[in-house]
Amino acid sequence: MRIPLFGPMVQKAALAKLTRTLSSLFASSVPILQAMSIVEEVVENEVIARVVRDARDALERGQSITEPMKGHWAFPPLITQMISIGEQTGALDAMLSKVADFYDQEVDNSTDQLKSLIEPLMIVFLAGIVGVIVIAIMVPMFDIFNQVDKM
Repeated sequence: MRIPLFGPMVQKAALAKLTRTLSSLFASSVPILQAMSIVEEVVENEVIARVVRDARDALERGQSITEPMKGHWAFPPLITQMISIGEQTGALDAMLSKVADFYDQEVDNSTDQLKSLIEPLMIVFLAGIVGVIVIAIMVPMFDIFNQVDKM
């Protein structure tokens, strides 16, 4: 998640998956502790799963979900504030859905930017390969022509 270019995209994708799953579970009336356990298993990122586990433990102690998230670098303030507002208003599933939509859009934008960076590099790489193939064909032909002319 800290790798340049790919790290932020992976982080946003994991956060989108976390919030989308949690929103779906809350909307389906799954108990919150059980939903947090399910999300912990579903999220494929160990760093985020650890924070979800801490959030579940905080819920068991009667604290807010956002307490463990606030101090962690993987969770931007947007997520913690939206979850906090959702808890206070009783519309946590709607807030999580909005956050998931936002991060899905961010992932799409990041992949589009990454594609626009990779395309010119791929063109140059393929041009180099084609150039090597052309040179590999033309050099022996010139050698043959030079030998024919000497005869």
